[in-house]
Amino acid sequence: MSDTVDLIRRQVCDLHRELVRYGLVVWTAGNVSARVPGEDLLVIKPSGVDYDELTPQNMILCDLDGRVVEGDFAPSSDTAAHAYVYRHRADVGGVVHTHSTYASAWAARGEPVPCVLTAMADEFGAEIPVGPFALIGDDSIGRGIVETLAGHRSPAVLMKSHGVFTIGRDARAAVKAAVMCEDVARTVHVARQLGEPLPIAQADIDSLNHRYQNVYGQQRAAQ
Repeated sequence: MSDTVDLIRRQVCDLHRELVRYGLVVWTAGNVSARVPGEDLLVIKPSGVDYDELTPQNMILCDLDGRVVEGDFAPSSDTAAHAYVYRHRADVGGVVHTHSTYASAWAARGEPVPCVLTAMADEFGAEIPVGPFALIGDDSIGRGIVETLAGHRSPAVLMKSHGVFTIGRDARAAVKAAVMCEDVARTVHVARQLGEPLPIAQADIDSLNHRYQNVYGQQRAAQ
């Protein structure tokens, strides 16, 4: 298991740099976590450590109750939320949290981002929903994430007055969802400055999402 944990630590550390690269975080805010395959464990970044100082060695190994198993630092303040998601969603292998500007602006309004772009239909298959307001520190945020995304195709949720949480089959997929969430939140915001965005018919959303999720890409095409 040690080799697997070391690999996950490297992956999680590297993916935090993607949050910086795409402008989704400032200072020490935001986090990426990944489930350790086959184990009731997760890896997440330490709390309050600068992104430039993150290394694979200072990533924190926790159990799925959020307790530290291995690591010299306190884990992210959002660890309880991540752990709750992993406990209740066996299909989730990665969770990401950001305060990206445009998506968080929609969260501040408590307003879902409507599915008015083909890119949204592809990645999210629906509007990006809004979850309830919840305080940081326990599993309330995790409960809101799981309840809001139950039966929903979107891998992203806007937690009211807070920010973005995304899930994925692995941590990279969750990071991609966070990048795409900010991109479409910005575009739809700009569109609304010009007028009311035009809706896409549900049948077309379904068709676009099915193609993107099951046909698009080299790996799926090869399969």
